[in-house]
Amino acid sequence: MRMSALSATAALVLATLAGGVAPAAADSPAGPVLRVDLEAGKGLHHNVGTVLYERVDGEVNAVRILSVYITGGERDCAWVSWNNPWDGGVWSNLTSEPSCNGTGLEEHPGQIIKAPAGHPLKVRLAGDHLGEVVHKDIQKL
Repeated sequence: MRMSALSATAALVLATLAGGVAPAAADSPAGPVLRVDLEAGKGLHHNVGTVLYERVDGEVNAVRILSVYITGGERDCAWVSWNNPWDGGVWSNLTSEPSCNGTGLEEHPGQIIKAPAGHPLKVRLAGDHLGEVVHKDIQKL
């Protein structure tokens, strides 16, 4: 009698654990979330940014941009861009607008960026004064 009660309790605990683990595994991302911190300029021209991303399974050189956080300097506007090989090698923006004059910006684009094998994917935080880029930080993804 005591064994059957213990077995029933163990079965109930295992069923509860199994029920709790399955949904969490289904909701988890394909890979680890990676982070790149960016910083450019000093004093009133200090710009900071963070990009959270994950590698895309089955792709050689592709990442999904999960979040972009930017705070522009007191006298700057700041953008976070990536080195897009499909657009003539120019820097393509990851956010819809800049962060200007000390304000913060947070966007969650969910955008997949990719490049041919051998092209290093990079992000850049650029701080500008009236359209002229004067501060920048570039990091490899």
